[in-house]
Amino acid sequence: MPHTPSTPSTSPQRRTAPDRGRTLLGPALRLIHTGRAPTRSALTGALDVTRATAGAVTAELEALGLISVDSRPAGGGRGRPSHRLALADPGPVVIAAQLHADGISTALAGLGGRLLAPVHLPLPADTSPAALLGAVAEAGARLARDSRRRVLGCALALPNPVTEPDGTALAALHFGWPFGTPVAELFAEAVARADLGPRARPGLPTAVANDANLAALAEHRHGAGRDARHLLLVTSGHRGVGGALVVDGRLHTGSSGLALEVGHLTVDPLGRRCPCGNRGCLNAETDTDALFAAAGRRPDPARPLLPQARALARDPAAADAVAHVVDRLGLGLAGLVNILNPDRIVLSGLHLDLLAAAPDRLAAVVAERCLWGRSGRVPIVPAQVVHAGLVGAAELAWEPCLDDPQAAVAP
Repeated sequence: MPHTPSTPSTSPQRRTAPDRGRTLLGPALRLIHTGRAPTRSALTGALDVTRATAGAVTAELEALGLISVDSRPAGGGRGRPSHRLALADPGPVVIAAQLHADGISTALAGLGGRLLAPVHLPLPADTSPAALLGAVAEAGARLARDSRRRVLGCALALPNPVTEPDGTALAALHFGWPFGTPVAELFAEAVARADLGPRARPGLPTAVANDANLAALAEHRHGAGRDARHLLLVTSGHRGVGGALVVDGRLHTGSSGLALEVGHLTVDPLGRRCPCGNRGCLNAETDTDALFAAAGRRPDPARPLLPQARALARDPAAADAVAHVVDRLGLGLAGLVNILNPDRIVLSGLHLDLLAAAPDRLAAVVAERCLWGRSGRVPIVPAQVVHAGLVGAAELAWEPCLDDPQAAVAP
């Protein structure tokens, strides 16, 4: 499961690892990966180790080709100048992929949440599980073949719930897949069949997860959710609404990976029909289709839906429609705040534009419906990570390396 290590407790005497820090390679790489250890001095303090152990750890990570160590002095603090730490560039990459309701996105991604030129493709004519996952695998393999970097993993973000630990897709409403499709198994098989080129790690590790969960992970590690202890993310992409909760650096996914299906929270019992069969779900009341319906307009079917909806949210002529959708979004957020008590809410996708268009109205609706009212207002902030679903998929693909860098990078 993707995770961020907790900060080690302070001890009276810093420890020296018996193996000169090899067991600390993963925790150290996580700290550098998330920007929390820009210098060797900061890494020494964060790991609570001796300078010698921190030096051994950084030397090993540099030898693995994952980071670079710059001996030029950093900062003007007391004591001996500290070495600067950075992620290797160019370094190894992973394949990140995301399925949308109306397309496929893929990119190679380095450490630090860095995407290399994402590619967006339309859905193939055949959207059966094997055919669609095969198309995703081939799109990623094409990037791997064209790159001169070593490829260490591959992960896919899906717009539907994914169970843990078996990796089956439940209610894949956008594609009409059978209930319980073994998506993790099918994706692994598709990647294994693909020609990844000579620089891909043999037996490339693969993983799949829900796109909202992965977007929340990306925002917590690299964006608007940094330092939040209880981060709630709510997003509306090409269609539908997703949500995720990160608690103390770890995704809260429930007993089997199905927690935080916020899109099916009812905000209007007499509202629009949801693909799940109910009426008035947040899914159906605050997504792209809902905004166009409220504005009495139709999107251009020849163009991607999300950019059109984001432009509509910024159109002054659509202010009444925006207010209608914002009110429904506020009702949903208030219910989630009452249940989850987050310390920060991050909105992304179309919801980011709704927040920008009517920030005061959205905050007022949430405060009015929240148990704690205005005195307990939760900050509602816009997402910062571009292509957060892809960045989150990259985080998932990097997880084996963040756990055990030596094993992941070894030939």
